Amino acid sequence: MSFGQGGAYGPGGRPPSTPDWAALAEDAERRRRRRRLLLTVGGGVLATGAVAAIVATAVISSDGKGGGSGRSASHLPTPQDLPSQSAAAPEPTFSDVAPPAPVRPLDVISDARRDTAPLRAEGLFPGRGAAAEGRTYAKAATSSTRSCAAAAQGRLGAVLTGAGCRQVFRATYERDGVAVTVGIAVFDTRAAAERAKARATPNIASLAGRGVPAFCRRTACRTSANAIGRYAYFTVSGYTSGKAVTTSDTAALQAGRDLADYAFRQLLARGEAQASAAASAG
Repeated sequence: MSFGQGGAYGPGGRPPSTPDWAALAEDAERRRRRRRLLLTVGGGVLATGAVAAIVATAVISSDGKGGGSGRSASHLPTPQDLPSQSAAAPEPTFSDVAPPAPVRPLDVISDARRDTAPLRAEGLFPGRGAAAEGRTYAKAATSSTRSCAAAAQGRLGAVLTGAGCRQVFRATYERDGVAVTVGIAVFDTRAAAERAKARATPNIASLAGRGVPAFCRRTACRTSANAIGRYAYFTVSGYTSGKAVTTSDTAALQAGRDLADYAFRQLLARGEAQASAAASAG
């Protein structure tokens, strides 16, 4: 049996080709593995998506009106959720109003409108005597008058009246034959008292009594003048024997200084007492 040209063999004289079954089988196996991989990966993605959806649903449910009673794990505390320390321990507050200034004793006795305590000779010259630097003086007599000129000698009467003197209180003290009369003149203001002190000329009239005779009326004596607040105070000191006081004499000089200091302390104590009472009253 013969075949014509080009029958049983392909072009080029090669025998006709047959399928490569081994290659086809490998190719089919590769396609199956690829499908399984895609299915596996795809299924994992779908599973992850499902889990995420479940978690999101759980979070939404817990925050909603019908959710659980506890706070969800996704909710973190904010600064507004934390307790305020200022509410537990409030800051102290202070008033802007300054407290009133304390009352000064000198201010009290410088103005008749504030210096309202009773004025008496026994209040200004209390007890039976006076003491200074260990020296004791016995009180001999006291006096008070609203006629200021009557309690003065020389030109002092006119000075007191011209400055507006309201009253004069006097007391006489004696020690070892030396007598001292101290006089306190009362004015309405501090300026009036300072004016009387500056213009003072001899001087307060000596006061006799209780064993002390008249002194320093016709003989030389020591005198002084000073002021505190609305008060001017004066001293005249000399010997009960009538002996004149010389410029070198120290006994009359010391006695006059002691009683002047005593008058100053008594007037200052008057201011302190009234200032303390004002502070206690609020």
